[in-house]
Amino acid sequence: MIPFKLTDELVTDIQGLIADQNDAKLRLMMKEFHYADVAEITNELGVEEATYLIKLLNSEKTSDVLTELDEDIREEVLSNLSPKEIAGELEELDTDDAADIVGELPKELVQEVISKIEDREHAKDIVDLLRYDEDSAGGLMAKELVKVRDTWNVLACMKEMREQAENVTRVHSIYVVDEEDKLMGRFSLKDLLTAKNSAQIKDVYIPKVDAVNVNENPEEVAKIMSKYDLEAIPVVDEIGRLVGRITIDDIVDVIKEEADKDYQMAAGISQDVEADDSIWELTRARLPWLILGLIGGLGAAGIMGGFEEMISKHAILFFFTPLIAAMAGNVGVQSSAIIVQGLANNDLKGSISNRLIKEMLLALLNGVILAALLLLFTWFWKGDFYTALAISVSLVAVIVVAGIIGTFIPLFLHKRDIDPAIATGPFITTSNDIFGILIYFWIAKAILGI
Repeated sequence: MIPFKLTDELVTDIQGLIADQNDAKLRLMMKEFHYADVAEITNELGVEEATYLIKLLNSEKTSDVLTELDEDIREEVLSNLSPKEIAGELEELDTDDAADIVGELPKELVQEVISKIEDREHAKDIVDLLRYDEDSAGGLMAKELVKVRDTWNVLACMKEMREQAENVTRVHSIYVVDEEDKLMGRFSLKDLLTAKNSAQIKDVYIPKVDAVNVNENPEEVAKIMSKYDLEAIPVVDEIGRLVGRITIDDIVDVIKEEADKDYQMAAGISQDVEADDSIWELTRARLPWLILGLIGGLGAAGIMGGFEEMISKHAILFFFTPLIAAMAGNVGVQSSAIIVQGLANNDLKGSISNRLIKEMLLALLNGVILAALLLLFTWFWKGDFYTALAISVSLVAVIVVAGIIGTFIPLFLHKRDIDPAIATGPFITTSNDIFGILIYFWIAKAILGI
């Protein structure tokens, strides 16, 4: 299969077919594409063109297309559909995806759309999911799953599974519940197929099953599924009743969103934005950290002003100031990035003090090597050993302090339940710039005796 590639020519051809209302050829062309590819094409169309395409195609395909569209495009397309048309799209979706779309609709439209869904059980499940916080396992789960009673035999179980599986896209596991729907265990299709028809479910199922509470944080769910290589995980309520399941495709979305958020925070962007957002939204996201950088720069300038006399006598110190600040920032960001990554993957072991000692020794080793190279360069360049020594010793101290700050701050924030990703980027760079320059001139002053 040749990978899909979106081209300007393809978009132009589709726009031409829409303009000519050549429905037959459009349907034939779209039939060849995966729904994700259709969504990619639709994102490039105008609102009216996108709406035309969605209305033209069968809901079995366009329902999935809607879930893949950019949020802004989807909102505009949905605003051009009638409540009955939206309900038709929702009927084809799993409950978790349907609930996500309903959650984006204007409040005054939600009730009308729900009332138009013909499958009342499906509508009830969507409404049930809407009561959960979107940043919880309940807000992430789908209601579609296969469950059986522990009192049944294998033959009765097979019959019930055939009926339930009609509404389930993928059957990863079969969950075993008691008469009150409390989760007791699970078994795989292989276990079911190899068991005798007369065997009792209670004798063949696996009682140990990983599950998460409806209020669990999605990031924690992602860690559990990653750790145990799970394709799906059941979700239970406060009293242990099975209420849904979360599948791997939903967790991939969570991991991607968290990675995007951490990347933006590390780059000094304080809220979730995209390249296509308005100038005002982008400004609000970037400006707070830029102001922090400005304050840090003013602080560094103030520190240098306090050493004006020394700089006037040893002008070479001024020329090495950017190097010291850059090294402090680089080392701090490296240290914090490793810690943030370890915290995100739950890989960090041991106490904070042991982590700080390890990072300090690592920074000391790197600092000594870099300082030796800088000492030789500066000494041969200017022929002033004491000035070269002052700059090199300062570099070692700055690197060690930057490594400690870059390690401690994300660990400290994590202990306070604050996202440690906020520690990287401008925050660490600015703080290390200030401390680095201060340490630099203090050590230089002490060695040069000024």
